[in-house]
Amino acid sequence: MSTREERAGAGGLPANLRRDQPLVPVDSVAGRALVVVIAILTFLAALSAGAAMLAARASDQWRGAVADEMTIQVRPDTRRDMEADLARAAELARAVPGIASARVVPRAESDKLLEPWLGAGLDLIELPVPRLVVLRLNAAKAADIAAFGQTLRKEVASATLDDHRLWVRRLSAMANTMILAGVAVVLLVLVAAALAIAFATRGAMAGSRDSVEVLHLVGADDDFIAREFQNRFVVLGLRGGAAGGLAAVIAIALLGWIASAWSATPEADQLQAMFGAFEIGWSGYGVVLLVAAIVAAIAGLVSRVTVRHYLRAMA
Repeated sequence: MSTREERAGAGGLPANLRRDQPLVPVDSVAGRALVVVIAILTFLAALSAGAAMLAARASDQWRGAVADEMTIQVRPDTRRDMEADLARAAELARAVPGIASARVVPRAESDKLLEPWLGAGLDLIELPVPRLVVLRLNAAKAADIAAFGQTLRKEVASATLDDHRLWVRRLSAMANTMILAGVAVVLLVLVAAALAIAFATRGAMAGSRDSVEVLHLVGADDDFIAREFQNRFVVLGLRGGAAGGLAAVIAIALLGWIASAWSATPEADQLQAMFGAFEIGWSGYGVVLLVAAIVAAIAGLVSRVTVRHYLRAMA
C-alpha cells in the first residue's frame, strides 16, 4: 500500500476532504484574486454593453428626428432680399401636400447655433451665414420631394432643399459601427474572462491533485469532482460578476447625473444632441446585469470543461 493510501486509510485525509469542508475552498488568496479579475472584466464588459445601448438609443432618436424634418437653406445674396426669399420658401413649402408646417428660423436662433464653435457675443451680421426654414413632414402623407425641390429652385434661386437622407445614412452607419464595436469589446472581455477562469481552474486542480486521487480511491467519479469545482467557480463568478455589474450600473448612473447637472452649458447641449439624455433606460440596465450573469455562467461552464479535460489527462 502506498503512503497516500495509508494516509487515506488511517484517517489522515487532506484538510479539504474532512467532514463539512469544501473540496475547493472559496475564500483563498487565489479565489479572492480571481474575484477581483472577474469583477474588473465584468465592469469593462458591462460598460461596453451600456455604451452600445446608449449608441442604439441615440441612433433611434437621431433617425426619428431627422426623418421627420427637412430644411431649406437660403444663402445670402446681395442682389436679393433675404427675408422675402425666406417667406417665399416657407409659403411654397406650406402648399405641398405632405409637409405639415414650415417655420423660418429667426436670425438670433441661427446665430445661437454657431455659438459653440464661434463663441458668444459675436456680431455675425457681416458674415454670409445662411438662413434656415425648418419643414415638419406629415407621417400620414408622403410629400413629392423631387417636384418640390425643382419648384423651389425656380422660385428662389438662392435656396436649396436638404431632405436629410444623406445624414440618415451617415448617422445609421456611425451608430451601427459603434454598436458593433461595443459588442466586439463585450465578446473579447468574455473570452478573456473564460481564459482567466480556465487557468485558475487548472491551477486549482494542480493544487488539489492529491485530494482528487484520494477521491478516486474511495469511489468518487469524475462528475462529482467536476461538479465540486464547478460550484466553487460559479460562486466566484457570481461574486465577481455582481461586483463588476454593480460598479458599472453606478458608473453609468453617475455619468447620467453629471450630464444632467452640466446641462446648462453649450458643450452639454452638443453632447445631448449626440447621445441624447445620456440614459440607457431599464433595458440597458437589464443588459448590464445580464452580462454579469453571463460571466457567472461562463465561470461554471469553463471550470467544468477544464476539470473534465484535466481528469481525462490524469487517467
